[in-house]
Amino acid sequence: MTTQETHGPRQRPGGRSARVRASVHRAVGELLTEGPAEALTIPVVAARAGVHPTTVYRRWPSLAELLADVAASRFSGDIVVPDSGSLRGDLERWVTDVATDLADPDVLALMRAAVGAAGPDGGDACVADRHAQLTAMLDRERARGGTGTPSTEETADALLGPLYYRAVFTSRPGEPDWARGLVERLLAGRG
Repeated sequence: MTTQETHGPRQRPGGRSARVRASVHRAVGELLTEGPAEALTIPVVAARAGVHPTTVYRRWPSLAELLADVAASRFSGDIVVPDSGSLRGDLERWVTDVATDLADPDVLALMRAAVGAAGPDGGDACVADRHAQLTAMLDRERARGGTGTPSTEETADALLGPLYYRAVFTSRPGEPDWARGLVERLLAGRG
């Protein structure tokens, strides 16, 4: 009997798929830092990543899907959900962390490229984890007995809307005091 027959299919050591994904994601980030998103193509990304274009196309059939995947990966778990003991404290810490993240030129380049190429899917990739973080904080506040806790949608509209608008469409970053003011307006008059 062969080793494959006794132990199942042979696995490649090191995880080639993970290495390819990492090198392609890194190539996208580098290329967006160096030049305009319009210059980004799958063959250009493949060349930078050191893989054949068919390798990229096999995993991401379009540039839009590739950019959405890179954005989803970048915006997943990059902000820690604070637990200060109060919703106000949690949201103030979180909103200043998000504002700081959105002030990074590399983050903005990725967001603009993802939304530009992938449309709503790119936008969803840029905010899905943020929505999950908001939901976690709001659910925790409800579990503590907080009254008048806003919905995730209301909170996202009040906090993420202005933060992302300012980051993407203006040259004025969301300063921490300004960002905390968003929380103040959201929570004014609530429980």
